[in-house]
Formats: sequence, C-alpha cells, structure tokens
Amino acid sequence: MDLGTLKESCSQYNNPSKVKLTYGTAGFRAEASLLPSTVYRCGLLMALRALKTGGVTGLVVTASHNPVEDNGVKLVDPTGYMLDQAWEAWANKLAAADDEDGTCAVVQELFQVEDIPYGSSTVMLAHDTRPSADALVKAAAAGVAAMGSLPIACGQLTTPQLHWMVRQCNAGLKHKEKAYYEALATGYARLVSGHPAPSEGLIVDCANGVGAAKLQVLADRLAPGLSAELRNTGAEGLNDCCGADFLQKERRLPAGFQDVPEGARCASLDGDADRLVYFQRRGAADEVHLFDGDRIAVLAALLVMDLLRSLITAEQPPPTVGIVQTAYANGASTAYIEEKLKCEVRVTPTGVKHLHAAAEEFDVGIYFEANGHGTVLFSAALVQRLHELGDDSGPAKALLALVDMVNQAVGDALSGVLLVEAALRRKKWGLPEWAALYTDLPSRQLKVKVADRSVVTTSHAETRVESPSGLQQLIDSAVAAAPSGRAFVRPSGTEDVVRVYAEAATQSAADDLARLVARHVHSIAAGVGLSP
Repeated sequence: MDLGTLKESCSQYNNPSKVKLTYGTAGFRAEASLLPSTVYRCGLLMALRALKTGGVTGLVVTASHNPVEDNGVKLVDPTGYMLDQAWEAWANKLAAADDEDGTCAVVQELFQVEDIPYGSSTVMLAHDTRPSADALVKAAAAGVAAMGSLPIACGQLTTPQLHWMVRQCNAGLKHKEKAYYEALATGYARLVSGHPAPSEGLIVDCANGVGAAKLQVLADRLAPGLSAELRNTGAEGLNDCCGADFLQKERRLPAGFQDVPEGARCASLDGDADRLVYFQRRGAADEVHLFDGDRIAVLAALLVMDLLRSLITAEQPPPTVGIVQTAYANGASTAYIEEKLKCEVRVTPTGVKHLHAAAEEFDVGIYFEANGHGTVLFSAALVQRLHELGDDSGPAKALLALVDMVNQAVGDALSGVLLVEAALRRKKWGLPEWAALYTDLPSRQLKVKVADRSVVTTSHAETRVESPSGLQQLIDSAVAAAPSGRAFVRPSGTEDVVRVYAEAATQSAADDLARLVARHVHSIAAGVGLSP
C-alpha cells in the first residue's frame, strides 16, 4: 500500500459538512449529498475486508424504502450475508474520520489490528434506481481502487441479487445475474410441477424501484406459470405512497391501485426489493387486508413442514425447524406457530443480522420481520441429506427445489413472491384460506422524534427499556390498562426517532395505547417538537 497515493485519494473525499453518520441495521443511510465521503470509505473498508477474508465482498448503493432524495450503502461479506458485526465498529470509525490523515490512520490501524495481508482484492458494486447512485458508486469504486483492489461494476441490481451473486461467486458457482434468474425460475417450476396455476394472476406494486425490471425478467421466464401484472414501475415516484414499507405502516392502497377489485391477489415490494408483503383491497375505500412478514413466515412453515412430514423416517432424527421473530411480530401469529404448528419460536432484537444468525441454528430456519424482510435457510447437513435421497424421494426433490428458489443469502422480495405463490398453489389456496389461519390483534406503530436516540436503551430482545429511568414503568402501566395490551419502544437504527409499537384487543385501544406510550417517550426521552 502506497500511503502517499492513499492519502491523495482520501483527500478527494473528505467530509466538509463534518456530519457523523453511524452504522445502522445494514449500513449507512442519509440525505444523498451527505454521503460521498462515507461511501468512499466503505469502499476502502470492503477492499480491506476482502483482503482479510480472502474472498470477494460486495457493496450496494441504496436507501431501500427511504424517499428518493436519500441514499445509503449496504455492505456484503463473502458469505453473501451482511457485514460481520465485529467490523461495524471499523465502519463507524472510518466514517467518523475528520480528514485524509484521520482516514489513513484508521486504515493503518485496521491492517495492524486485524492482521490483514497486503495485496489486491475484489469488490462487487451495485446500485438501485436513485438519481444520486452514479456519483456514489463512483465514490465507492474510488475507495476500492485506492487500496489497490479491483471494483467490479455490476450495474443496477436489487440488493438481494448482489448478496446472492457474492455468495455464489465465493462458492465457485455461476454467479452472474442470468444465473440468478435461472436458479429461481427452475426451482419454482420444479416446486409447482403438477399443481395447477390459479385462475387469476398476481398484481404487484413495484414501488417505482429497481425490483420492477428484475421481476419482469423473472415473470417472463416463468410465463404462463406465473401470471403477474406489474404496477408502479416508473422512473419517478420511488417509494412515494407505494411500496412494502408504505403498505405495512399505512395499511391502505398504494398509488395506482384504486381500480383493483376487492379480493384481488396483490403484492408489494420495497425500493430495493428486499421486503415483500401481500395485500387485498377491503371494501370500497382504500383499506387493505395486509399479509405481512408474520403471515409469510407461517405460510412458509406450513409448506416446509408438509414436505418434511413426508420425508421423516424412523432411522434418522427429524430435522429441526424454527421460526425467528422480533417483538414486532403480531401476538396472534406467535400463538398460532406455538399452539397450532407446534414449532419453536425464537425472538431476537430487530434487524435482519440478528434474525439470520438465530435461523442458522436450525436445520430449517424461517425468519421474516413483520415488515416483510426475510427468507428460509437450510443447513448444509440437511441439504446433503436431501441430495443423498435424490430421485427416490418426491419430498426431497421438492425441498431441494425450494433451496434453489429461496435466496439463502438474505431476504429477497423476488424469491419471496415465488415462495408465496408456490405455497398457495401447492395447497390450492387463495388469500381467504391464508387469512383464515388466524386473526391479527389490532396494532399501531408510531415514531417520536428525539434529540438523541441513543438515550433509549433496551434489553430482552428490545421488549424492555433499560434507560431512561422510569420510562418502562410508565409503559407497563399503560399496557396494564389496555385490553390484551402489549407495547414496546426501541431507538431507530437509522434516524433520531424512537419507534413505538402497540397492540390490543381493538383498534381504538391499540391506537390509544400507542399514543399514550408515545407521549411518555416524548416526555422522558427529550422529544423534539409537539408531543403526540
């Protein structure tokens, strides 16, 4: 490494605004004009991570479900998963460096502390459809090149596509975008073979994001086996009154869906296509019946357990199956999983990195956050066992098709669509049968703007407040007064707000509980602006 060359490169990407960004659930996110220095330094970091691990790493420029004026960066380890949590501190330290001298000092420290060999590495780069993407990808590439490493421009991709490609590349397998479509499409075709397609097609809200073009390629490959009408596919209006996050929070029809008939089967992706929810219009107004991540997890579990029941033999112990949830999971879904499916539920803090790690502890680990981000993971031991059974077992072949179809690296809305469609098709179900599994407890989510989100700390998978003192007692009192009440608060991972979740026996009780808890947060945790 030539320190002089590195210093000169770093000087082109100093942080003139001195804004201190912090690593969130999956990376950094902010208004796009604030990001060039941080994205450049993430390029440095991922080149170093590739040198450390000896594998190819990845970087995606995206702000997911945020407004179009924002952008961000998500970092991909050689496994295809998110950046190792132990390296998040290095990401923060690099992002916080004042100037080129500070940046070079952190790089030198990283080499020494992590015992990184000198040499060249490779980082795969991708981006979504935001107009600010080109400049930020250029910054990331400059960071990679400054370390004497090779940036590979993969162009416009969904975030899960790059995760998949990095994982495949490091496994020595086909990893181009074309191979991604082939794996998902052939897996789906094998899984639904012999099961009639539904008479009505799927209508998909693509959030005017990168998922629109990618899902169209997939649908074209599967036609007529997957009939999908794509809406909100434009170059403008990213996440504007549309997308999975909008549906999950607002519970009303997205833009462009006012003409959809009641009961039609609809789905919605988010801006970078790593979240998925299903929905149907309810009544003449804009109200919707939402099928969120909780329901997708239950449907996935039903599919997996149906296949495993036919696979289990007396000679070998049954594979372990677990569903991983966060505190945001509706209490009715948890009760159904435990009481009806007799399946283990593991609760973790919010954030895919926590759910993914817990899911890996099972032979089949199913995780979906309520917001629709999730996947189904299969252990290497189970996959080997399925291959050994081979053509002699129909259930084994179906499960292997599922392994190919469902992104094993990270939550993926495109493979999620195929998962839901395959599960419904194999059970000969429509949305009414899926909805009838259980009835959600009414819930409400709010957020409270605060001066500093770090003053709120939590424990017990974010269900209990540790600080500030007295807040948890106020929440407990509010919950005790609400019928079938449950509530918790947690600091956002991306902005200075505290998120409030409440559920109760009726919608009005849930609304009242959420507002009361939000007022307590505003009062105790230095809320900004008017009290809710």
